[in-house]
Amino acid sequence: MCTAVTYRTTDFYFGRTLDNECSYGESVVITPRRFPFAFRHAASQEQHYALIGMAHMADGYPLYYDAVNEKGLGMAGLRFAGNAVYHACAADRDNVASFECIPWILGQCATVAEARVLLDRICVTDTPFSAALPSSPLHWLIADRREAITVESMADGLHIHDNPVGVLTNNPPFAEQLFRLNDYQHLSPKDPINTFSDAITLRSYSRGMGALGLPGDLSSASRFVRAAFVKLNSVSGASEADSVGQFFHILGSVEQVRGCCEVGEAYEITVYTSCCNADKGIYYYTTYGNRRITAVELHREDLDGMVPIAYPLIDGEQIAYQNNK
Repeated sequence: MCTAVTYRTTDFYFGRTLDNECSYGESVVITPRRFPFAFRHAASQEQHYALIGMAHMADGYPLYYDAVNEKGLGMAGLRFAGNAVYHACAADRDNVASFECIPWILGQCATVAEARVLLDRICVTDTPFSAALPSSPLHWLIADRREAITVESMADGLHIHDNPVGVLTNNPPFAEQLFRLNDYQHLSPKDPINTFSDAITLRSYSRGMGALGLPGDLSSASRFVRAAFVKLNSVSGASEADSVGQFFHILGSVEQVRGCCEVGEAYEITVYTSCCNADKGIYYYTTYGNRRITAVELHREDLDGMVPIAYPLIDGEQIAYQNNK
């Protein structure tokens, strides 16, 4: 279970939570322009845009969960179990395995408009990375500073939805997630006005009652509503520190706390939360075990190299003792 959001102040920000019962050994990975992306059903990309994001390195290949390219286009894959359907290769399409979708799009596209052109001829296939790493059922959020779209490969084909809220969770399909916002159009950050009846005097007895009814459970449908409300009503300063801090607060509204969502003999947690300044190529993250924000900068590396650079996550809690003498 995961939540992805976009956000814009002076710069454009893109990020997500990864909610799961375990980590897969992910790291922040920078893929330079000359790393050869070898695709299973298409020609290799020997030259492409540089990427930064969270990935699991498998046999030297970055399996990205989310990433932003050097042009400021971001893409994240979120679990879409029960609805994601990948298809057999089609002779008249660009056949791309599901694990290749992020590098396929971000390696070639600078904008959502350019991504739409590629998506118009794509077939997402069920080709696994390996026998040990089968395909994951996913749908994707793709965004730049101007617009966002949701991409879903389902039984009846590939769906590309405009995403006016810049938010995505898991199930149900995106059109149903977006429609459900109609049920919450009465919510407001302001104090409520009595529309119950003129025959009775009602008063607010607490702050925040304008948002009474905002779903607080951990389901993906409820997290979509909550993240959309928090993001669309968010007020932030324009500085980098203000913007990044506010982004983490937005995603903090949908964090998974160990013990509240039981999965077999384990519990789902927010393994990591990310926030990337897509304009500057700075990837920020926190982990469940480390609340301190850590940053990795794309443009501090040799982007014309051929080998991905991986930074293991700092996962131990870092506590500053203010009166440590």
